[in-house]
Formats: sequence, structure tokens, C-alpha cells
Amino acid sequence: MKKFRKVLDGLTTSSPGGSTVGSPSCGSAAGTPTAAAPTPREIDVLETLVSENFQLCKTVRHGFPYQPTALAFDPVQKILAIGSRSGGVRILGRPGVDCFCQHESGAAVLQLQFLINEGALVTACADDTLHLWNLRQRRPAILHSLKFNRERITFCHLPFQSKWLYVGTERGNTHIVNIESFVLSGYVIMWNKAIELSTKTHPGPVVHLSDSPKDEGKLLVGFESGTIVQWDLRAKKTDFRIYYDEAIHSASWHHEGKQFMCSHSDGSLTVWNLRNTSKPVQVTFPHGKIQKDGKKESCKPILKVDYKTSRNSEPFVIFSGGLSYDKAGRRPTLTIMHGKAITVLEMDFPIVEFITLCDTPYNNEVQDPFAVVVLLEKDLIVVDLTQSNFPVFENPYPMDVHESPVTCTAYFADCPPDIIPVLYSIGAKHKKTGYSQKEWPVSGGMWTLGSHTYPEIIITGHADGSIKFWDASAITLQMLYKLKTSKVFEKPKQSEGRASELVDEDPFAVQMVSWCPQSRIFCVVGISAHIILYRFSKYDANTQIVALEVRLQCESEDVISPSENENNPCFSEPRSGSHSPQPHQQHPASPGGGTPEGVKDSALCLKVKDRVVRVPPGYQAELVIQLPWLDGEPPQQISSLDINSAYGLLALGNCNGLAVVDYMQKSLLLCMSTLDLYGAADPYQRLTRSPRRNRQSTSGLTELSDNQQSVDMERSKSPTSDHVNGHCTSPTSQLCSAGKPRIPTGPEGPRLARRGPGRPPFRKAQSAACMEISLPVSHTEGYASRRAMLQQLHGVAMYSHDEHHTTCWSERESRENSFSRSRSSSVSSIDRDTKEAITTLQFGESYGRKGDALPTPCLWVGTSLGVILLVPVSIPTDQDERMEEPVTIGPCGTVLMLKGSVLRFGFLDCVGALIQSPYEVWRDPNAPEDPDRPRKRKLVHHSPSSSQDACGEGHLAVVCSERQAKVFLMPSQSCLFVHNITESSFVLRADVVSVSNSVCLACFCANGHVMTLSLPSLRPLMDVSYLPMTDMRIARTFCFTNGGQALYLSSPTEIQRMTYSQEMYDNLQEMLGELFTPIETPEAQNRGFLKGFFGGTAHTFDREELFGEAAAGKGSRSLAQHIPGQAGVEGMKVAASGAVGELARARVALDERGQRLGELEERTALMMTSAESFSKHAHELMLKCKDKKWYQL
Repeated sequence: MKKFRKVLDGLTTSSPGGSTVGSPSCGSAAGTPTAAAPTPREIDVLETLVSENFQLCKTVRHGFPYQPTALAFDPVQKILAIGSRSGGVRILGRPGVDCFCQHESGAAVLQLQFLINEGALVTACADDTLHLWNLRQRRPAILHSLKFNRERITFCHLPFQSKWLYVGTERGNTHIVNIESFVLSGYVIMWNKAIELSTKTHPGPVVHLSDSPKDEGKLLVGFESGTIVQWDLRAKKTDFRIYYDEAIHSASWHHEGKQFMCSHSDGSLTVWNLRNTSKPVQVTFPHGKIQKDGKKESCKPILKVDYKTSRNSEPFVIFSGGLSYDKAGRRPTLTIMHGKAITVLEMDFPIVEFITLCDTPYNNEVQDPFAVVVLLEKDLIVVDLTQSNFPVFENPYPMDVHESPVTCTAYFADCPPDIIPVLYSIGAKHKKTGYSQKEWPVSGGMWTLGSHTYPEIIITGHADGSIKFWDASAITLQMLYKLKTSKVFEKPKQSEGRASELVDEDPFAVQMVSWCPQSRIFCVVGISAHIILYRFSKYDANTQIVALEVRLQCESEDVISPSENENNPCFSEPRSGSHSPQPHQQHPASPGGGTPEGVKDSALCLKVKDRVVRVPPGYQAELVIQLPWLDGEPPQQISSLDINSAYGLLALGNCNGLAVVDYMQKSLLLCMSTLDLYGAADPYQRLTRSPRRNRQSTSGLTELSDNQQSVDMERSKSPTSDHVNGHCTSPTSQLCSAGKPRIPTGPEGPRLARRGPGRPPFRKAQSAACMEISLPVSHTEGYASRRAMLQQLHGVAMYSHDEHHTTCWSERESRENSFSRSRSSSVSSIDRDTKEAITTLQFGESYGRKGDALPTPCLWVGTSLGVILLVPVSIPTDQDERMEEPVTIGPCGTVLMLKGSVLRFGFLDCVGALIQSPYEVWRDPNAPEDPDRPRKRKLVHHSPSSSQDACGEGHLAVVCSERQAKVFLMPSQSCLFVHNITESSFVLRADVVSVSNSVCLACFCANGHVMTLSLPSLRPLMDVSYLPMTDMRIARTFCFTNGGQALYLSSPTEIQRMTYSQEMYDNLQEMLGELFTPIETPEAQNRGFLKGFFGGTAHTFDREELFGEAAAGKGSRSLAQHIPGQAGVEGMKVAASGAVGELARARVALDERGQRLGELEERTALMMTSAESFSKHAHELMLKCKDKKWYQL
């Protein structure tokens, strides 16, 4: 525990040198306090967080396994395993039992085999390695691995209650592995011994292995070419050989072991009887019809067949594929043949694998199948075989996260406890019906609700405009409620003029969400430059949605290209003859100077329904804000959003400027360009070309670094009229773009025939699940690629602070190892024609000016140039006045600065506690009126001064940018601490979060580092190289939340949750489910006397006698290499720096030492056993030779 004591700077003085607000950091050391004159006033902050409070690890993974490849089921434990192409294995049981394992090699999983009721799993990977996983612990670990060197694994088979695994290879050989020791047996079935010597061709890889239900000493081996061999394991010879013309894909035994069925590449099924193997007993083409010329239709291969008998009905024959080639466009099918009835189940996605679930694990008993688990490329379904219509079971797992590609995520921990039941009750009314009434058959494992749980909600936005609310409490995931934003709009028409160019496949795709759980107000930002505001109600209603148009485009005459001022990049001036600086954008002129055909001067991307609509209970749209097309130019995408229910205000920004909307009065309060927000005595002042004169008079960014004192004095002037600085205070005014006249196109201000760098709003939605682009992780990589990445991440073209002011600050920042780059000819046009974007917004109680004595509502604005602007808001306090009187808002001139684009704001009181934004307590807008109890707004304010005792008034503002974090004291605006987060990379996500009853700043960088900094001193607490950045998906979906948790989209279909809290890491074992539960293996059915007499000797087969080292010898060491596993070492071995990394390494070393001690103990026990065996044999030899003479020996 560390106590932080800081003497405040410049609180009682107004001298020019008393503030360092606008200057860059004075050093690159972590948490460097800025130098200033001391004052007698002090602040005491007790920082309780230390490095030992942090530990980074993955917790649980939700969603459907991406690119699945294999499937397995334990019929006794009733757990399911799914392997994937990336080497992952998901093990599923009852709801809550969900475990993810990852092979370090990342090789695709080819096949999975459970050791039934043994708590173990064998995986065969594409790198020709077998792995044995221990499932008797909550986090499975590899016990043994066996790497094949000379042969490639194609098929594996593990008989029930056997410790010998049959492994077929590409060369056609079959090897046998001891599961207990994971070493090869010397017993090998060579392909040239399995086939006839007269055969001139190789039979191909082994595609099937299974032991006969009638006699476990007989092994059925299927080769790809169509050759089938039954191998007598005892006699080491073949019983019969079958040569078929068509390639074999799979085989399945009848439970009596007298016949088996094969599926072939021509879409046929063949049945073979062991009494006569010269030809098949039956050949059927289930989907091949006879054509007019008498020939069969050519059919696709049947990839797998299951032949299952039933006690009370005809056998089931279940197979995938086999459709005729003529039927183009047919969806993948699973066919169920039951007696004479043939049922074809069409699937939405290709079938990867299926398994038939039976009542018994024994293959020599009547199977009685009751369900089929079908693994599709993008779904998992289970079909009920006990009902004639074959309904599917309702899947309890969140397998539909990717139903539409995920485009954004949000994570809320410690939500109000009543919100989850309310959302669930509303969402339950819209659930699908028609599912099987039986219980979900995958019901293994054990899971209980841990003691360290609290309400958590995850929100996902999707490409089709839908929003899903998920209950994420207790590391589970269950869908609560689904909202479709597309219902607010009319369906886009593609037939009118050039409208087809304006309509895209995903016009409703969600870019961003903002949610206030306390007031239940929800905002959605769409890709078509629109915002939808929703209120929650338990009642249905008839409502008419209000549409508000906001014009955030700038004039094309105000275009400023940085290339004009490359000799002085810190200074940008408009061309002579133009008016005050606007955010520069390049507008194309259509041919002939007119607007595009079918597009008017102002056109909306989507049309809001203008009629009264009936809305069901749940989230109901109240207001739609749209940015229109102007003069054929598309609106720039919205890059930032904040909403405050206590103020009734909504703020939005993009690369053109800022707009503030009063959603209670449905009016636009402010609509200004970014540069106009800085304010000046005369916002319409014409600027000359003189750099010297402009440096002294311009209201641009140059003063921020050249003459900070004059800037502060100039910014302190507040607007007094309704339209000063281009903003408006009247709620009836709909547009206040900049308040200046348009200059006609001509010689004075010619239009540029180039399109601005911002993307059109209509395009294929950039799904966070689908983006795969490389990200730079160091400053040595391409500068243009970094800016292009940030463009895709934020949806806008922008400057970053470091590139715009590099030359101005080069001398000052060279001593700080700041991130600097010189412009060169390699810089792309994206970097040259960019603008200052609004990157983050935050409403809160703060001090808009230095002289303010009390906190007032303020809007904090952060830009891509690292500039922070404060915009005070005056809101009527009385409820009746709030709906009638106008809200006044305008920039006050307060400017703070950081390096890099601003990402996040956070506010602390002077004792270091987090200040929550004020909010309105939820009340149902459609509830029946009660005359005795009139409804009033109930506001909850967390004032910065409420917790001040001896500290005096004021609060701390935490600001984080791409490169830097600063802590300011308000209202003095003194910079107390500064920390340069990264020099070689940049921060993608940052948030002020609560961890272990305290507060810290959490950051995620593009180089994959996850960092935490103490507050307010900005001491580094954790820095772990966790996740190497490989694509944009992670960057767009990574988000932190309270309680030391975070999440991101690990694949297009999966959500990965993680924790960086030591407390949660310690409690994780309690929260995870048990995969293995002790269950007695069901006894085999009694075989009658006649069956036992005539049915062979299936139960007298001793594999140990045949495959053991004593009988078969040792396997070839050059063929396969044994690799000992981790034997249950839990936790992540992460490359870390600082005290946490040392602690993690010490823990891992301790675990490894314990592992080695355990292995030593096992070897000691083995030696003792060997010694006892030697003593026993020596004693027997002594007794044998005791009475013999020496010459008889």
C-alpha cells in the first residue's frame, strides 16, 4: 500500500508561469509530476493498488468454435468435444460447463477420441502428433504427446475400456499406442501384409478402423481405394479381403458383428455379410434415381454412415451427403433412413461431422439411438430421433453470437440487479418454438454459481443492424434480448435513379453503442451516419419516431491541405479569401458541375418511418438523428458519442465537427466544426498569409504550443449571444452549421474535383469478425499503414497529434524520446488530406473555466490532435422549465493538450474515488398515470465536491491518448502527473476502471501489451505482452470493464473473456465447471448361454498379451517421439515485465518444480515396484533351486 502526497501547483497564483496545462510532458518517466511553485494546499490520496493486485489470464470463451474440424462424445460422462482448424478444443457439458483448450502448435485437430468415463481425451492433430488431455481438472492439461516423424496420421480408433489406441496412417500401416505410457507398441499391421501379395497397387491411406462387436480380436481396416480387410490380431493374418470399385469414406458395424455397412464416393451404401464377402449383400443409392435411359443419377459422396439398431423398431441408417449432382443449389443434408421411411434434413451450413448418441457405450449391444449431434461449419444442432418428425433440441449454449457478423461490442460489469430479469422477461416472449420437449442430452459435468458473482451484461452489435443483450454473469453467457434497429426505417429502394449506388448490403450495420443501465436509455450508431435513441418500457405503445437532421458537413471552400504548409506543419491556414478555419474535406464535383443524378442537395441515407407504429415492450425508438448527403457528398461516419440521461443531452462527433442534441426537446443545440470550437474574438475574421501575423492572431492550433498564456486569456472569453462561434441556444433552431455565408463556386473558391478521405457511409459493413489486416507494432513500420488502420478503427480520416505538431515540438520533445516522424514522399494522400476529428466525448460535472467556484454540467471533447476542449452547459433545473426553457451551450475556450489522439476521460474526487456521471433513475414512459403520485424525474448526481472534506473543492480529470496519460486538477487545470505510455506503438483502447475497491487506468496497445496504471500517480502496475495484434477484429472489439475484466472477439464467431485481477484469478477455479464427475460405468448386458456359446469369444481377448512389450517388443523410436506433457501445470506462462511478470515467472517455476518432484516421485515408485518384482522373481528362483544339487543347476 502506497500513500501519495502531492503539493498542488498554481492553485493560488495566476502568474503566467504557474500553469503547464498546454505543454507536453517534462520527462518520459512514469508518473512524472510537473514542476511548479509550491502552495500550502495539499492533497492526500491513499493508493491501495500494487502490482500484486494484477494477474492476466483468459477466463472463458463463448460462441461457436471457429472453423470446426472434429467431434467426439463421451456417452457415460455425457460431455461433448469440438476440435477446430486453429488447434482449439471446446469441451461442453451442462450449461455452465464450457472449457476451451489450445494446442500450442496451432495445428488443426483431425480427430478426437474420449477415454470413455476415464476423464481423458486423445486429440490427433495435423502435425501428426497425438496428445492426451487430462480432464479431471477444471483447466485441462496435456499429460503426454507422441509425435510421428515418418508417417502421417489419418485415422484413430480407441475401443471401449481399452488402453490401446489404433492409429492408421497415410502409408496404409496401422500402429498401436499404449494410452497409459503413450509409447508405441512393437505390434504393427503393415499394409503389404494386409493385402494380397499379387496386388500391384497401394491400397491408399487408412480411412477406417474398428473392432468387431462379435470378437474384439478382429480389427476391420478400411483403405481409401476401396479395399477392406479384417485382421486377426491373435493370428496376425487377414480373415478376409474385400476389393470394391468405389473409394470408401466410412464403415459401421451391426451390433451383432455379422455384417457391416460402408459408404462410398459414388453416393452408394453397401452392406457386407461376413459369411460371404465376395460381393455385397445390398447396394443402394438412397438419393440416386433411375433416369429415362435406365442409368442411375450420379451422386455426391456419402462422407459418413452410422448403422444403429433399435430394440423396438427398425434399424436407423444415418448418413451425410449422397445427393445427386443434378440438383444444383441444394443445401447440405443429413438423411435418416428408418425402415422404409427416408427423412432428409436440410442444413443451413455444410456438415463437418455427426455422431449418433446411444443409450449404451458397448458396441455389441442393441444401440437404441435417441439423438444425433450434427456439427456444421457455423452451427451445432442436436436432432431428436425418438419423435417421428425429428425435431431439434433447443441449444442452451450461445452458439449464435455470429448469426450476423459482429461489428462492435460493449461490456458492463456490476449492472443494476433488476435489469437482467427485466430484459430476460421481455426477450422470452420472442423465443422460437417447435423444439423437442426433452432435456438437452449433453448434460455432463458439474457447475455451481460461485460466491464471487455480480450482474454483467455484454452487448453485441451486428452487420444486419441487430443488437443482442447477453447475460454474462458468473462467466456464463445467455441471450437476454434482441433488438432490430432496421425496423425503425423503411426498406431501402434500389430502383430510383442512382439510389442503387447509395444502398449497400448492410446499410443498418451497427458501429457503436452507448447504454446507461440506470436510466435504461440506449443509443445505437449506424454505419449510414445515423443515431437511434431508445427508451425502455414494459408496455407496448403506439408511437411516432421523431427524425432530426444534423448537417455536419463543411464547406468545400474551407479545404486546407497540410501539403501547403509542409515547411511548417504545426501551422495550418486557410487560403486567402476564405473564412474562418473549418475542418478540411475534399468534395468532388460531378461531371458538368452538377449534382449526381437522382441525388438532391440534401438526401438522407435511410428513410425513417413517418407513420405511427405499434412497438412491443422492450426498447422503443424515440428519436433518430441523421447526417444527410449534401450536394452529392456523403456524410462522414460518426466517430464518437455520449449521452447523459440526467442532462437529457446527446453529443456526437465526426471528422467534421461536433453536434449536441437535446433529446428531451428534440432539438439541435450545437453544430460546429472542430476548429470553430476553439473560439476567438471574431469567428469570421479573415486571415492573411503572413505566418508571423497569423501566429499572433489566428484562432487555430498554433497558439497552443507557441504562446500558451495568450491562448488561455483568449479562451477565457465566454460567448454572450445566441449565435456566437456558430452555436445556437434556441431549441427551435434546427441547423447552426457555422453561421457564415456560402461563397459561390468560382475563381474565389473553386471546388476541388477530389473526394474527401472519409469513406462513403454505404458499403459492405466492416464486420469486426471478418477484418484481417496487419497492424504496425513499432514505429519502424509504415506510417501510412498505421494511419490507415486508425481510419478503419475509428471510421474517419484524421490527423494524430504527433504528426501534426512534430516539427513545432521537435526541440522540446527530443529530450523526452517522443514519437516523431518526418514527412517524406512516401506519405500517402490519406495522411496529407486529413482533418481533426472528434474522437471521444464525455458529459459530467466539472469546471468549465479556471475561475469557476462550483461544478456545472460540462461536455469534455477530445480530438485526434490531442486537444481537450471543455464546453459548459447551462440546463434549467426545474422539471417543467426543462421541457420549455432552452438549454444554453457554448465553448468557453478551455484547452488542454496531450500527445496522440484522445481516447478516454475519467474523473476522480480529491481522495481518489471514481466520480460517476449523473443519471436519471428509470421510469416507464408508457406506465399508466397515477393522479395521486405524479411522475417526476429523479436525478442522481455524483458531485465532485460531495466527498471533499479538508481537501477543498475540485476534482481530478484523467485523460488518456494514443501515447500519453495525464492527470489534471480542476478547476486550476494544472497537470499533476504525466506518463508516456508507449513510444514504439500506440494505445487502441483505454478506460478508467475499478479493481479491488480502487481505481486504475487500463490500456491495450497495438503491440499486444495490456497495461494498468495507478491513479492518480500513473505508476505502472502491470505490463504484459498478452495478445499479438494480427487483425482489426481484436482492435475494434476489445473493451475493458470494472472488476478487472475485459473481452474481445478472438475469432469471427467467438468471444474471449479475460481478467487482469489477481482476486478473480484466485477465484477462477471456483467459478469454472467440473468436466469430470465420478460415475459408475454401466454394466454390460448378460449374454445368454446360446449367445455366449455360438457368439464367439469376444470377452477373452487380452490385448496386453499381444501388444505389450514382453510379446511385441518396443516400437521404433525413429517413427514416433514421446513428449512429456505439462502434467497439469495451470495458469499462463506469459512474458511479462515488472513485478507482476517476476511473480508470474516465480509461480510458474514453483509449479514446474512441483511437477518435477511429482515425476521424481513417480519414478521412485516405479523403481520400488521394479525392485519388488525383482525380489519376487529372485525368491521364486531360490525356491525352485533350493533342493537341487549344484550339478543339477
